Formats: sequence, C-alpha cells, structure tokens
Amino acid sequence: MSTGGCGGCVERLCLLRVGLRSLQPSDSRLNNVGGRSVVLRHRPRWIFACRCCARDTRWKSNSCRMCPVMKKLTLAPLLLGLAAALPAHATEGALGRPITGLQVQSYTGLVPPTPGWTLALGYVYYSGSIGAKREVPLVGGGSSLGLDAEFQMFTASALYIWDTKPGAWNFASMVTVPLAYANVDATLDIGRFTGSKSQSKTGLYDMTFVPLIASHHFSQTQHMSLALYVYAPTGEYHKGDLTNLSLHNWTFSPTVGYTALFNKGTLEWSTTAAVDIYTKDGATDYQNGDVFRIDSMLLNRWPSGWGLGVVGGWIYQLEKDTGPTADRLNGFKGRSVALGPLVSYAHTFGKSKVEFQARWLHEFDVTNRLKGNPAMISATIPL
Repeated sequence: MSTGGCGGCVERLCLLRVGLRSLQPSDSRLNNVGGRSVVLRHRPRWIFACRCCARDTRWKSNSCRMCPVMKKLTLAPLLLGLAAALPAHATEGALGRPITGLQVQSYTGLVPPTPGWTLALGYVYYSGSIGAKREVPLVGGGSSLGLDAEFQMFTASALYIWDTKPGAWNFASMVTVPLAYANVDATLDIGRFTGSKSQSKTGLYDMTFVPLIASHHFSQTQHMSLALYVYAPTGEYHKGDLTNLSLHNWTFSPTVGYTALFNKGTLEWSTTAAVDIYTKDGATDYQNGDVFRIDSMLLNRWPSGWGLGVVGGWIYQLEKDTGPTADRLNGFKGRSVALGPLVSYAHTFGKSKVEFQARWLHEFDVTNRLKGNPAMISATIPL
C-alpha cells in the first residue's frame, strides 16, 4: 500500500496505524485503491498518508507517491544541515560552532520513508561584537581587547533518505558544503602598546558530515531524530591570522530532534538539543570546553502557503576552556540567549514543492561570546 496525494491534503498530515485491527479487508479504503483489492499480509506498520486521502475512497491509480506536505517533510534533517555549518569561530574566538537560535528547523524530528535525494540552499548573516574591556582568545592564536566580527555564509546541503520502507524507524545521511566570508576587527595588545587590525577572508569553511540520522515515530503526531554531526577542519587556516575560515579542530555533536504536530498538522513545535565536543587546536594548544545548546520553534501554517511563528535558542558552555590563553582568562566560559520571529512560504514549481524560510533573532544575556542579531534564509528543493 503506497501513500496517496490530492490537492486538498496540504497541511493535513497524519500517520495512520495500518493493521488488521484498524483496517479490515472489507474496509472501503482497502477495496478501492486504484481499482484493486488489497489484503494486508504483513505485520502492522506505520504508513505516511494525508488525512483527507486516507478518508477518500476515490484514490486514483496514478496518484502521486506523496502529498505536498510529505514532500516538504523530507527536507527536515536537510534544513538542519544549513545551520550545522554556520560561519563562526569556536569558543576560542568568542562564538563557537552554533549561533543562537539558528539550529532548529522545521520537522527536525522526522525522516519520512520516501527514499531519494533532496537539496537545501541557505544564507546566514551575523554581525556581532564583544566589548573592548574584555580580552578575547583568537582562533589564530593570541588574544585581543574586544572583537567586532561580520560573517556571511552560503550553504548547500544534500540529504539522502534510505530506502527502508514505511516503519517505526527511517534513516538518512547528509553532507553540507559551506562557503563563507568573514571580516574581523580587533584591538591587539602588544606589550605596552595597543593597535587596531582588520582582516577579511572568503572561501570554503568547515564541512559537515552526518553519516546517520535515525528517526523514530512514536505516534501520529510525535517524532524524534537521533544523529551525530561531524565537523571537519576543511577551511583555510593560518596560525597568527586574525581571521580564519576554520576552527582548526574536529567537532562531534550528538544531536536529538523532536517534532510534535497539532491542529491537524498546521501547528508545529520542533526542538533540537545537542552537545558540541571539540578536539584540541594543536596550533594554539587551545581546548574548547563542551557546549550544550537547545533551540525551539513554534510555527503555524495556513492553506495559502504562508506560515508565521517564533524561534529561540539557549547556548551554555558546560566546561571551561583550557590551555595557556584560556587559563589566563579563567576558562572563558560563555552563554547566550536569543529570540525572534520566523516566517515561511511554500509554493509548487512544476512537480516540486519548495519551501522558503526566513528568521531574525536578537541575542541577550550574553557572556564571553559575540553579541548580535543573527538572520537566516533558506530554500528547500526536492530532487
């Protein structure tokens, strides 16, 4: 039994528990699927379908494999990859892998069963500063008195959903290639003298690899994903440079995503939580402490294709940084909170349903991190 689609099923997603108890062979939904009689011969399983299609006995044999909502859901983990490769330094550099509030994405807990490739394109802008009264460790080594930084990044993420058939678990893999522009202005302390310096760079940033994303479907409206994000030091790095396009370390981020749907699928609540675990920067002998982060979003969608919601995030460093510079700065533990609006729009181009999203957040309660107003726009394209 395959999923069916119809023009009226947009935003009315549900998961149907298909089994001998819930659908008997005499059920009209089983006797009229493309004009064929269907008998259940397998154990009960989860099958993705839209609510209106499942209740409609007039299914056609040439109906699409998935409704527009399900096509959009295939992009959930892929959207997370856009935020995974954000343009930043580490806690060495007063920022870290994550930027507050940009990690969570729509349907982050859900990997649907339809196999194949999807593509997501994204753009991130962040401009932040830290006061001149505070000494900041630099990624290239040394420190500065305060820091002003601007980051712009374009990301391309490719997600492959495994052919595991409908079931309680579905799996995917992902890779993200980021291109970044970074400009840093700093006041350097050289003996008894201080001086300002600025440097800009453009090029490949650290790539992100996700070997496995495992998604479990608890019920019709509750889903969870488990993944390990691996950040490789693929960007340009030179010790002593003020601006670098790499953190010059490997980072491993065990990540949990959760999605709950309400009001027939039109209201979505998604949350992402992770711990970033850094290896030591061998060039500067700087070890970043583990960082905990959690982002959450609430989004309501309408049949017109528009959606409006709110998104927020909290970053908290669990451990002090270590190393000669970090020890002198008493560990340089950081934290931040951010909150802002989120808007989405979905439109069908040919046979593909593309969703656009935009968000803007304001950071507050910031300690030992850059403080600014991050923004991100994205487009997801099923292939």
